[in-house]
Amino acid sequence: QAQLVESGGGLVQPGGSLRLSCAASSGIFTIMGWYRQAPGKQRELVATITIGENTVYADSVKGRFTVSRDNAKNTVYLQMSSLAPEDTAVYFCYSKAWPTRTDYWGQGTQVTVSS
Repeated sequence: QAQLVESGGGLVQPGGSLRLSCAASSGIFTIMGWYRQAPGKQRELVATITIGENTVYADSVKGRFTVSRDNAKNTVYLQMSSLAPEDTAVYFCYSKAWPTRTDYWGQGTQVTVSS
């Protein structure tokens, strides 16, 4: 049973940057990435990256966010730039394990963009 541990959330001013990290305790993960959930809204995809480093981004974050991973460390990162108040949400790390295809989720980390 893998565990995902996130770090890096916090309060940032509009236009600022933050970097989220998520380390998986064990296993191989074909897909890793990030989702977010704002108050009163459904959880939505932010960005994912495959083990071969193919990426998918939500239209709302393209050009501002960059997802990356370190397979040796089982860690996925989300570099967020030009943050706006609408990026405020709880950000959840996500991983799909191989070969079981089990989905794992982190506990969530709060990102607040406010002046």
